[in-house]
Amino acid sequence: MDEIEALLALQDGVIARRQVLAAGLTPTHVARKVRRREWVPVHAGVYVDHTGSLTWSQRAWAAVLACWPAALDGRSALRANEGPGRRGADDSRPIEIVVAHGRHPVEPDGVRVRSSRRFEDAIQQNLSPPRLRYDAAVIDLADRARDELDAIAVLADACGARRTTAARLRAQLGVLSRVRRRQWLDAVLRDVADGTCSVLEHGYLTRVERPHGLPRGQRQAEPTSPTGRRMFRDVRYGEDRPPWVQIVELDGRLNHDSTRARDIDLERDLDAALEREHTVRLGYGQVFGRACSTASKVGRLLQIRGWAGAPAPCPRCLESDRRGSIKRVDRIGADDVQGNWPLRSQPGIGAPSGPLPSDRVGDLT
Repeated sequence: MDEIEALLALQDGVIARRQVLAAGLTPTHVARKVRRREWVPVHAGVYVDHTGSLTWSQRAWAAVLACWPAALDGRSALRANEGPGRRGADDSRPIEIVVAHGRHPVEPDGVRVRSSRRFEDAIQQNLSPPRLRYDAAVIDLADRARDELDAIAVLADACGARRTTAARLRAQLGVLSRVRRRQWLDAVLRDVADGTCSVLEHGYLTRVERPHGLPRGQRQAEPTSPTGRRMFRDVRYGEDRPPWVQIVELDGRLNHDSTRARDIDLERDLDAALEREHTVRLGYGQVFGRACSTASKVGRLLQIRGWAGAPAPCPRCLESDRRGSIKRVDRIGADDVQGNWPLRSQPGIGAPSGPLPSDRVGDLT
């Protein structure tokens, strides 16, 4: 019985019939435990040692034992590593399980099973419950994501939670043989390594800053506040001669979804004001819904601060212009493809003055 008690303690109160029989007990002993409601069936041949609701960990153990040999897969593997406090975790999801290639166990209720050729090399049997290695689970989940935004969210959330790094994920990507989005995932991980820590930050880099010729911002800059507190800036633009600074904060999925996080954001804005730094905040609408318009406005804002360059229209801007979906305003320069793009600064001439450019009309993405 000591062996049974040890198994129940290790497996969070869950045990499989085969384990009981392997310990030398009989089917009659199992039947007696079930009849007395000391053990309650969860799946076929799997029991829990109480009559109440199951915890997530007990559901996970029951799924693994029901499909044994098996391990937690996908989001279930990440949930097991990250614990119950993970923001956005939905413990009502089906438990995801991975088994060796060629096996086809019957899926118990509330369990999703897939097979993998990498099963033996990619799982950690010594953990409780056994699970896919964290880096392998992240890459696999990103590769199987419904779309690019979901894939970016998986990578950015894993790195932002400090559970792994972009370098480790790129190394894991390099050893995997079958990855549909290999080149794209590698490019995203390079961006994450440069400091883009959320879906929104990556979107700002690839939809607003980079394609529109904005200057390269400093990601996750870490200045010190007047009170000596470390502050992280999502994107910091600036030059020393002449001195100017413009901060762009991106209120996205990661680290911006609680009252406390919002309070920290406001405190950072106040500290920036004390340092005579200007801050603007952008959300999903500006980045994913109106990327071209946002680039135009940010470019004009940087020019007002002191940037001598000028943003350029991207292919989306040009395509929208050809479709006639952009509201025309008076042209302000022969080189401007659209009237609401900032005037290109000329040598020896300061940043242009006047009101910020007007909004575009229509969906530009």
